[in-house]
Amino acid sequence: MTETLGAPAPPTAVSAKRLALLDVLRGVAILGTLMTNVWVFTGPGAEWGVLQGTLGDLSFASVPDAAESVFRLLADGKFLSMLTILFGAGLAIQYASAARRGQPWPGRYRWRALFLFAEGTVHFVLVFAWDVLMGYAVTALLVATLLTRSERARRRVMWWAAGTHLTLMGLLTAALVADPSPGGKVSPQVVDLYAHGGWADLIAFRLENAIALRMEPVLTFFLLLFLFLLGVRLFRAGAFGADAAARRVRSRMLVWGLGLGVPLNVAVALAGPDFFLLGRYGAAPLMAVGYMGLIGAVVDRVRRPGPLTNGLTALGRTALSGYVLQNVICVVVAYGAGLGLASRLDGSWHPWWVMGLWAAVSVVLLVGSSLWLRRFSAGPLESVQKWALRR
Repeated sequence: MTETLGAPAPPTAVSAKRLALLDVLRGVAILGTLMTNVWVFTGPGAEWGVLQGTLGDLSFASVPDAAESVFRLLADGKFLSMLTILFGAGLAIQYASAARRGQPWPGRYRWRALFLFAEGTVHFVLVFAWDVLMGYAVTALLVATLLTRSERARRRVMWWAAGTHLTLMGLLTAALVADPSPGGKVSPQVVDLYAHGGWADLIAFRLENAIALRMEPVLTFFLLLFLFLLGVRLFRAGAFGADAAARRVRSRMLVWGLGLGVPLNVAVALAGPDFFLLGRYGAAPLMAVGYMGLIGAVVDRVRRPGPLTNGLTALGRTALSGYVLQNVICVVVAYGAGLGLASRLDGSWHPWWVMGLWAAVSVVLLVGSSLWLRRFSAGPLESVQKWALRR
C-alpha cells in the first residue's frame, strides 16, 4: 500500500528540531572529500589523470609512500559515501518539514533539485570536473518521489539498487583484471595543460571531454540511489538524535561498518589497482557507515563543544559553500592557471606538501565558516539558492 502521492506522511518527532550531529557529520564529510580530491588536484594530469588510473597504486616501499597510501586509504570513497548518505537524510528532513506545513510533495522541491543541477553544471565547467552536485540533483528527484511510496517499496528499490551496483562494479573489475595493458600514464599534453595552461584552456578541455569526465555519476547512479535511501532510513530510525535509542543505532553502525569495512578495504587495497572500483564504490560505503557511528560516539562524549566541534558545525551548516570553496582554493594553488604548485613542488616535497595543503584548506574552511555565520544566517551559496528559489 502506498501513501497518497503529493501528501507527505506525518513527520517523526525527531524531525521537528535541528539535529546537531548532522551538522558535525556534514562538516567532517566536506573535509573528508577534500582528503581524496587533494590528490586529484596535485597529480599528473589532475582531473583527467584519474581516468588513466594515476591514483590507483598504493605503496608502502618508503615512508612518504606509506604516508600517502594510509592518507588516501582512510579517505577514498568513504567521505563521499558519507556525504551522499547525509544528503539523503537531509532530503528526508525536507520531506518531513513539508508534511508539518501541509505542503504538497515533491512540489517546489523539484525546483530546488534543478537549481542544484545548474549549480553543479557551473561548478563542473568552471572549477572541477569531478563535481558531485549534478549526480545528487538527479538522484534527489527520483528519491523525492520515492518518499511518497511505502516503506516496503523503498526497501525493495534500495536493495535492488545495491545489487545492481555491486554487479556492475564486479563486471567492470573483471574487465580491468582481464585487460593486460598498463595504466597510470597520462599524455604529456594533458599534463602540461594542467601544469601551465590557462583557465580558459581548462574550461575548453572539460567541455571537449565532458562525456568521459561525467561518467562517475552515471556508473555509480545505483550506488547514489542506495545511499540516499539509506540516509532516509537512518534518519527515520533516529540515528542522528541525542537520546539513548539513537546512540544504540550509532553503536551498531560503528560495529558493523568498521567490522566489515576495515577488512574489506584492506583486502581490495592489497589486491592491487585493478580492484580500485570495488574499493572506492564497494567497500568504502561500509566504512562510511562505521565512520558515522564513530564520529557520533565521539560527539556523545563531548560535554562542552570546543573550537573544533564548533568549526565542524559551522562548516556543516555551510556545506555547499565549503565544498565549492575548497575546490576553488585547490585549483588556484595547484593548477597552472593559478600558482601552479603541483608541478613546482612535485618531487622531494611530495606527498608532504599535499597533506599540508589539505590541512591548510581545512583550517580556512573551519575558521571561515565560523566567522561567516557570526554575521550571516547561511553560507553564501546557500543564501543565493534561497534567494533564487523564492523568486
